[in-house]
Amino acid sequence: MLDIKLIRSNPEKVKEALKKRKEKINLEGILKLDQERRELLLKAGALKEKRNTVSEEIGKLKKEKKDAQEKILAMKEVSTKIKELDTLIKKVEEEINKTLLEIPNIPHESVPLGEDEKDNTEIKKWGEPREFDFTPLPHWDIGEALDILDFEKGAKVASARFTVLKGMGAKLERALINFMLDLHTNEHGYKEIFPPFLVNAETMTGTGQLPKFESDLFKCENGLYLVPTAEVPLTNLHRQEILNDDDLPLYYTAYTACFRKEAGSYGKDVRGLIRQHQFNKVELVKICRPEDSYNELEALTKNAEEVLKRLEIPYRVIVLCTGDMGFSAAKTYCRPRKNIERYHPAVTVKIFKPEEQ
Repeated sequence: MLDIKLIRSNPEKVKEALKKRKEKINLEGILKLDQERRELLLKAGALKEKRNTVSEEIGKLKKEKKDAQEKILAMKEVSTKIKELDTLIKKVEEEINKTLLEIPNIPHESVPLGEDEKDNTEIKKWGEPREFDFTPLPHWDIGEALDILDFEKGAKVASARFTVLKGMGAKLERALINFMLDLHTNEHGYKEIFPPFLVNAETMTGTGQLPKFESDLFKCENGLYLVPTAEVPLTNLHRQEILNDDDLPLYYTAYTACFRKEAGSYGKDVRGLIRQHQFNKVELVKICRPEDSYNELEALTKNAEEVLKRLEIPYRVIVLCTGDMGFSAAKTYCRPRKNIERYHPAVTVKIFKPEEQ
């Protein structure tokens, strides 16, 4: 969530950022609410100061055995007014926060301008895709032929877009998870976390999944949500905490199963292991000083790339344009969404917080 102070002090900067992201959000409404809130706070503050002063006077009168009834009655009216103002302030603050949660992050100045994925920019590539003297089969056909992937049983025990991994398929999945966790903890300096797979609404709000993307989430009857990515619990580990500057940066890695409804039309008819409702992922998260954040992003991206290099899988790194970037991100490196059979779709790295916040 953007700081209301940033919007108040530099609305033109925020408006320009929204324009780059092709977002039509009227900031005048939230600025009006902010002004109303500050005026209400001033009124409430003045009345509270008056109540404190008069309360001292009442105490003195009572100590001197003098009549304080008039002042007591007057203060009852003041207390009632204060309660009314506090209720209004709370209502306005809720409306401000609701609006702030709908405003996307500010893109970093290095993010290319663009409308959609066609305007994304390739930053680098490593390795060359293998060339075959025959027509290679897609992974879903190979997986079923080797009896390591079973899409029909996944649909039978759950629904479409769930897959059962069998035999060497299950073992390969487990081996890859362990390989990545060991690499990042032993060589890259990350601390391994095994977080809950269910989180509360406050945690989902902390990383921008709520309220905007609730339709993409699996919600349980008890109000908890299945995590769509380990980003969610990892970035909330220190929510509402004040960290010592000397303790930064903090590097975390975690494996979780990830659950997504994939409610949009994109990828609806994609076959195989793409756009599943459940999949496994090893996540990297850094908590650092704002002035170090973009350097840390570059280092984190290299850590993710090292996985593919060790596995000798060719890849490309794409920086998403302003029109294609995720809601909460200020900058995102990503794998390309097209030609996924020729280049492995594995690297997605984003930074959440712009330097101005």
